[in-house]
Amino acid sequence: MAEEVKKQAEAETTAAPPPAVEVPKAESEEKTVSPPPAEEKPEESKALVVVEKAPEPEPKKISGGSHDRDISLAEVEKAKRLSFIKAWEESEKTKAENKSQKKLSAIVAWENSKKASLEAKLKKIEEQLEKKKAECAEKMKNKVALLHKEAEEKRAMVEAKRGEEVLKAEEMAAKYRATGQTPKKVLGCF
Repeated sequence: MAEEVKKQAEAETTAAPPPAVEVPKAESEEKTVSPPPAEEKPEESKALVVVEKAPEPEPKKISGGSHDRDISLAEVEKAKRLSFIKAWEESEKTKAENKSQKKLSAIVAWENSKKASLEAKLKKIEEQLEKKKAECAEKMKNKVALLHKEAEEKRAMVEAKRGEEVLKAEEMAAKYRATGQTPKKVLGCF
């Protein structure tokens, strides 16, 4: 029975690593960032990744045995893997951010070019309308001038006709006075 208790205690000590040897996960995960993988294209990712070195854990006390060495190697592998995963995650986030920024800037450029095109069309239409307005105003001024000219001609004709009729009436009145006859029509219809 004592032999079983001894084996059980020995198994517990070899299976569970000492608590002082554990590396805090939060510190190593937060501060360990490595540069992006070499496969990444420099055109796609233009953001800079800040690399901070994680403080190296204090060397573990070797308490003897390959089992402790295996545990520490496993922990180093795990830290290395977590570091690589974190670096990959940061790289992917940066790529996604750069891609979206590139698309957003392309959309802004497209919008600005379309706005400029529409503003140019509007300006061209406004110029055409101003030109048409000036042409119409000129035509109206010419029509007014023609109407004024026609009115002056008609006035002149009326004045000339009135002058002729007055002259004719004076001649007839002089003829009637000279002959002593009375006119047949006393008052003419207007």
